[in-house]
Amino acid sequence: MTYQIPATLLEIHESHLPGFKPLVDSDDWRVALLNFEPALTPQRLSEFQRHNETDEVFVLLSGRCILFLGEGEDAVTQVFALDLEPFKLYNVCRRAWHAHALSENAKLLIVENRNTSRANSPRTKMTPEQHAEILSLTRQIWGDA
Repeated sequence: MTYQIPATLLEIHESHLPGFKPLVDSDDWRVALLNFEPALTPQRLSEFQRHNETDEVFVLLSGRCILFLGEGEDAVTQVFALDLEPFKLYNVCRRAWHAHALSENAKLLIVENRNTSRANSPRTKMTPEQHAEILSLTRQIWGDA
């Protein structure tokens, strides 16, 4: 049986484009997909970001993702790394510095406040020492992959 479900009942969204793509905005929240793009390789990471007005939820759907978290208020003073597991929900707390490295086949589901933007999400450049630490942590977690 084939029939058309009215758009007033169901929306279906997908994205295979590289990078961040918001797919559903509703009242106060947004659901987006993050697909691999070259800027998200460990070698090309150059900054941490944080969201001052919202937590941010990540769910790894496919591939691999290392979530880098930075402790510190105005600057990152210590870097932590976590290899995300598929289908687990990871809530990055409001104001936590973070960055992520993706494998070429990675796809992440992201949920955040709808008004999340660069205006309320400051960024800070990684120091050469922090970038070297990220590369070292990546080798420890992923090996030479």
